[in-house]
Amino acid sequence: MPSIIPSYVYTLFASIIVGTLIITMAGLAVASLKREAENQTLARIAEYVAAESVELASHSTADNLISTVRLDMPSTVGSQRYWVQLRNDSAKTWVEVGYGATVISSDEQVRLPLNLEASGTFVSGAGAPFLKCYSDEAGVHLNIYGGN
Repeated sequence: MPSIIPSYVYTLFASIIVGTLIITMAGLAVASLKREAENQTLARIAEYVAAESVELASHSTADNLISTVRLDMPSTVGSQRYWVQLRNDSAKTWVEVGYGATVISSDEQVRLPLNLEASGTFVSGAGAPFLKCYSDEAGVHLNIYGGN
């Protein structure tokens, strides 16, 4: 009879270990899905800003015309703040996004099919974002601001 009790203890101990492993793996899978969903949301924000930029710039062809639009973007992605930046160089213009309140270079970019001067940064969580476009003799200028 004393030999039966240790087998129950070992079985109980093994069941606790297997249960813990299953719960941990399920938690990791859920965290991975959440992270992927947040990354997709951030990518959609970049695409949204790019689409609004193209639409706004296409209406600002006349000299000295200034257009401003309020962007409808969430204050956080998941529980994280994010930033959106408009940039350009001599060959291309793009929207760049990333997590946090500090703006650093990011691989998440959406290129704009326009040749214009783009600038400005929006950091989420502290106000509404605005997109401003104006044209002058130097060309079309696009700026994102707000949220600071």
